[in-house]
Amino acid sequence: MTSENRTQQPKKSPSVLRSSAVVGSMTMLSRLMGLLRDILFARFLGAEASADAFYVAFKIPNFLRRLFAEGAFAQAFVPVLSEYREQGSVEAVRNFIDRVAGCLGSALVLLTVVVVIASPLVVGVFGMGFLLKNPDKFALTSDLLRITFPYLLLISLTGFAGAILNSYDRFAVPAFTPVLLNATLIIAAAMVAPRMDEPAFALAWGVLVAGVIQLLFQIPFLLQLGLLPHPTVDWGDAAVTRVLKLMAPAMFGVSVSQINLLFDTALASFLPDGSISWLYFSDRLTELPLGVFGVGIATVILPALSRQHVRGGQAFSHTLDWAMRLILLIGLPAAVALIVLAEPILFALFQYDQFRPTDVMMAKYSLWAYAFGVTAFMLIKVLASGFFSRQDTRTPVRIGIIAMATNMVLNIVFVLPLHFIWQVGHAGLALATSGSAFLNAALLLRGLRQCGAYQPGDGWLRFAVQSLLANAVMAVVLLAGVSQIGDMAVADALTRLGWVLGLCAAGLLAYVVVLFISGVRLGHLRPTSS
Repeated sequence: MTSENRTQQPKKSPSVLRSSAVVGSMTMLSRLMGLLRDILFARFLGAEASADAFYVAFKIPNFLRRLFAEGAFAQAFVPVLSEYREQGSVEAVRNFIDRVAGCLGSALVLLTVVVVIASPLVVGVFGMGFLLKNPDKFALTSDLLRITFPYLLLISLTGFAGAILNSYDRFAVPAFTPVLLNATLIIAAAMVAPRMDEPAFALAWGVLVAGVIQLLFQIPFLLQLGLLPHPTVDWGDAAVTRVLKLMAPAMFGVSVSQINLLFDTALASFLPDGSISWLYFSDRLTELPLGVFGVGIATVILPALSRQHVRGGQAFSHTLDWAMRLILLIGLPAAVALIVLAEPILFALFQYDQFRPTDVMMAKYSLWAYAFGVTAFMLIKVLASGFFSRQDTRTPVRIGIIAMATNMVLNIVFVLPLHFIWQVGHAGLALATSGSAFLNAALLLRGLRQCGAYQPGDGWLRFAVQSLLANAVMAVVLLAGVSQIGDMAVADALTRLGWVLGLCAAGLLAYVVVLFISGVRLGHLRPTSS
């Protein structure tokens, strides 16, 4: 069969549950390798000034990556591509992909050149505190950003390729691709960084190399579909214009939490050295359930919702209902576990060499605050997909602006007293982000209900009681276990890891058993419509 025929007659779409499991398992592998990467970062960089500099230089292109590759672009591009698949010809699909590739690529090249040349100005926006308090730290951040920023071009094109593959239900390849980033950075941290006077430069070059590897990895799979882009720059193309119109407001709607994190970074640059590092490590731990389950489920349901919206009927609402129940079933226990086990987890994973016990204590406070918002962060991913699959970007952007404004107000409310009274201002930044995330999720849900796109299914009250009971029992089990473990600061690495894994296993067992006793069965996790 030719590649054209394969494109014309794609295989029957797999169920969203099976696809979610595929994406989740691949993402879990990536996140576990990411934890290993962060362990090495903590060991060689700690929470010193150079670590803060690297995390800012990495966070700026990484933030924009989430806008272009995972956020606004994917949410605007996938529904339009899905519509072309349902209604258009293969040639129209290819022309659409070629023109989007040309316009996206040219815009990213221009942006990359500008930022590399003007990196001190960019760092001045996101790390003004460095400039005012520590000029050497500011200069190091600017130098690192010149190396890391081209990663945006490479990974955004990788995300573009991944969006095409996801639209054709090839979820495993895009989900596996981040593993290559973590593998590259692990090599850079373990083998290159110890041999350099400034280890941060080894990690910065590792980021750039990883971008090249990830992009090259996707190309053979696009060739198999017969959809390898031949970039054509045509800004006047109607389909490109349509994607741009959807994409611009979507940058706010789907990526509010990321914009808030960047605001946090800018404010944290005024706080004591180490604040950005403490936020980084606590944020990375909350990214584990968010990335594995929240992003995984949202990635899978976006093409399904887009097709269901075109076809009409109740399948759209059923898919959203299933996704939200699954998010709560996973997100709530993840949040509880991160709050109760914050200190043991931080000790077990990061407290070695340059990362001191005092750093664990400070990171613990921001982890508590971020964990509080884990469920909301996950719900935002799913609920935003409900709007973007309908090609409605105005509602999410309006909600996003409200959430951003709320986050700024909460920053002032929380950061000042926490900084001046308890010297944990960084935790106030995290708490403000979580608070605004809950508002964002609530407004998105209300919007979907008001427009009639979503109507709750039966059994939500029973499900809520079952979930809350299971989480309460799990929390009691975990608290009892934490009270019995020894002094983490003096234990060796294997002992620490053993304690944490044992506590996680005990908590998971308690959670599953209570759910089973209360009547939840595996069959209940299957969507009523896929």
